[in-house]
Amino acid sequence: MNTDIRVYPCLSVVKSTMKIIFCGGGALGSHALFLARDIQHELAVIDFDRVETKNLASQWFVKQMVGKNKATALKTQLLNFYDVKLQDYTVKLTALNVEAILGEAGLVIECFDNAESRHLVQNYVRSKQKPCIHGGLAANGEFGVVRWDEHFTIDEEGAPGQATCEGRGFLPLIVRVSSSLVASIQFFLTDKRQVNWNVSPRNAESF
Repeated sequence: MNTDIRVYPCLSVVKSTMKIIFCGGGALGSHALFLARDIQHELAVIDFDRVETKNLASQWFVKQMVGKNKATALKTQLLNFYDVKLQDYTVKLTALNVEAILGEAGLVIECFDNAESRHLVQNYVRSKQKPCIHGGLAANGEFGVVRWDEHFTIDEEGAPGQATCEGRGFLPLIVRVSSSLVASIQFFLTDKRQVNWNVSPRNAESF
C-alpha cells in the first residue's frame, strides 16, 4: 500500500485590477456608476457639488441625499444598496490636484458638464497618454455622445455653467447615453476595443 502523501501548493490566479475614475457625478456620471457597479475594478468619482432637490429628476440620487456632496452620496448609495465600494473625492478638480487624483487612474471617464473642467481632464490625459472616455449631452436633450479622447472635440459653452438636460423629461436619453458609456468601458476592459457612440432619444449607433 502506497502511503506516500504529497502536498502541492494551491495555485491562485490573481486578476489585476485598475482604478477607474469618473470625473463628474451628475446626470451621466451618477447613472453610469449605477450601471457600472458590477465591474470588477476599483471605482472612484470626483465631484465637489452638492445634491439639490432639482437633481432628483435627472440624476441617480434619492431624496435622503439632498444637501450631501454628490461623490459621497454616490459612495453611500452604492455601498448601502449593492455593497459596492466607491472612492469619493469631494473636491473640485484643478491644475493643482489633477496629478494627485488622476495619476493612479488606469482609465478616466469624463462626464463633466462644463468646458473648463473638460479641458483640464483632456490636457492631463493627453500629456500622460492615459486612456479616457468622454460622455456628453446636448443642453436641449436632442442627442448625446460617447467618445474616446482622440475623437473628442470640446464644445465651448455659450455661457459658463449652462445647465445640461436639467429637469424632467430627459431620463430616457440620459440613461441611454450612460449605458452606452458603460458598454464602451466593458469593451475596453475585455479586449481593449475603443467604441464610440452617437445617441439620440430614438437610437444609439456605435462606430
